Amino acid sequence: MNKKVKLTPKEEAIMSIFWKHGALFVKEVIELLNEDPQPHYNTIATFVKGLEAKGMLSRQQFGNTHRYFPIVSEDAYRDKSVKGILSRYFNGSGKMLLSNLIEQEEISIDEIRDILKDIEKGKKQ
Repeated sequence: MNKKVKLTPKEEAIMSIFWKHGALFVKEVIELLNEDPQPHYNTIATFVKGLEAKGMLSRQQFGNTHRYFPIVSEDAYRDKSVKGILSRYFNGSGKMLLSNLIEQEEISIDEIRDILKDIEKGKKQ
C-alpha cells in the first residue's frame, strides 16, 4: 500500500464493501451500497478506478467488464491510518492519543482497565 494513501469517506464506504464481500463487479458494489436513490454506475466506477489507482484494489477482466478485489486488507489500512493520526496530531504519542480519547469521552477509565487486564493476560500466556 502506498505510504500516503488517504481515503475519502465515500472511498472508505466502498472499500468496506470490498473488505466484507471480496471480489465484486461495479454493479454489485452499487447494490451493496444500499443507497436511495442508487448512485449512477459511472459515479461508482470512477470511485472504484480511483481506488485501483491508489493501490487499494486490483481487477480481473471478464469480457467487457472487470471484477475488482481488495489488495490491501482492512487491518493494514487501519494500522496505517492510526499511525498517520498518531504522527500528525499527537507527535507519535499513544499517551497523548489516549488522553484525548478520555477527554472526549470516547473511552472510559474502566475500558482502559479492561484493556490493561487483557494485555497482562496475554503476557502471562
